[in-house]
Amino acid sequence: MSLSWALLGRLLPVLLLAASSSSSRPAGAEAARYEPTWESLDSRPLPGWFDEAKFGIFIHWGVFSVPSFGSEWFWWYWQKEKREPYVTFMNSNYPPGFTYEDFGPSFTAEFFDANQWADILKSSGAKYVVLTSKHHEGFTLWGSKYSWAWNAVDVGPKRDIVAELASSVRNRTGLHFGLYHSLFEWFNPLFLEDAASAFVKRQFPSLKSLPELYEIVNQYQPDILWSDGDGNAPDTYWNSTGFLAWLYNDSPVRDRVVTNDRWGAGTLCKHGGYYTCADRYNPKHLLSHKWENCMTIDRESWGYRRNAQLSDYLTIEELVKQLVETVSCGGNLLLNIGPTHDGRIPVIFEERLKQMGSWLAINGEAIFGTKPWRAQNDSVTPGVWYTSKPKEDILYAIFLNWPSSGTLVLGEPKAIPGKTEVMLIGFAEPLPWVSLGEKGMMVATPQLSFTKLPYQWGWTLQIINAY
Repeated sequence: MSLSWALLGRLLPVLLLAASSSSSRPAGAEAARYEPTWESLDSRPLPGWFDEAKFGIFIHWGVFSVPSFGSEWFWWYWQKEKREPYVTFMNSNYPPGFTYEDFGPSFTAEFFDANQWADILKSSGAKYVVLTSKHHEGFTLWGSKYSWAWNAVDVGPKRDIVAELASSVRNRTGLHFGLYHSLFEWFNPLFLEDAASAFVKRQFPSLKSLPELYEIVNQYQPDILWSDGDGNAPDTYWNSTGFLAWLYNDSPVRDRVVTNDRWGAGTLCKHGGYYTCADRYNPKHLLSHKWENCMTIDRESWGYRRNAQLSDYLTIEELVKQLVETVSCGGNLLLNIGPTHDGRIPVIFEERLKQMGSWLAINGEAIFGTKPWRAQNDSVTPGVWYTSKPKEDILYAIFLNWPSSGTLVLGEPKAIPGKTEVMLIGFAEPLPWVSLGEKGMMVATPQLSFTKLPYQWGWTLQIINAY
């Protein structure tokens, strides 16, 4: 009897794990298997949570945060392109022979508090976060066994940054946690040798890049895998379709993971779960495929810059405008911040995030879980963008300029007398309106001084039963 119970005790964790794995997929999902071809992979439905989320925070953090000068592409601009400001900066501030790798020990992260970061991220109102696990410099923010002596556990912080932030985000916020990963590395000898062979040799993906991808998926189980960089190499060099087939079929995140479109030269805006198309992509019209506008609060850089000026940062009005335009056209906004080398989120970024959160606390119903309407922006009044909740017959008109005339003309919605209702979100009383027939409708806005408006930076009309 004792031996049987002992055996059961050893088997029970295995049985429970097997049961958990077998029941983790939705009903019918076990039949969905994807082949390692773009035709098959692109047929995978995008997990629904991503379209509902609408707004995420990007975090660019790495060794480039130590010089914190010019751009996160500091190493490339200094060593490869030899741009004058970067060369002068190094010659003026560092001794001869100083290498980029010498910055590594100064990436200290002594003020990095994952719980504090998680709270700041949550305060933004965002629904997901994407951390750079490895940028083009090759430094990994986890203790990768494929990046020996060039990772945050061996050098600098001596901490697993990815694990700490993943735990805090998941345990404190409920946000979806994602990871950015650069396929290539600027100066890795294996990659440079492969490139010299016109990518006939495939040492780098087999020994470095692909093993890292499997490693972060299995260890950290990200909800988003944000691939980037191709070094001009085709997706066949990276075996992208083979990896994605495993990710969608057999990985621990196969049912919920979302991927982008940066899986090799020629895949951008063509293949993948959702499209990014270009940095700071905002087409301002509806696309037929789910897309994301990844952009920065700092107009010039994704990483932290000590030499940034106040005018280099987007204002909250500009950020709200980006969010509204993006969501109206069916996209998600991924807004980037750049922490300092010692682990602080600069106060200018924290302020912008909290401002976004305060705006979304009131207007979030017009953003989260919405669908694009038949018109994305108004044909008569500039600065008016539409979202909708079709099942509830709700149309949202988000306007970015308060009408000094006291009336707002909307050329797109057609009101139904006796049925249409108009509310200003954050204001208690229904708003009067008149139909303009096929020319739309006119809404009377509350007669309040600007300082007494219920909020600022953009306002939302909830219009029920209009067409």
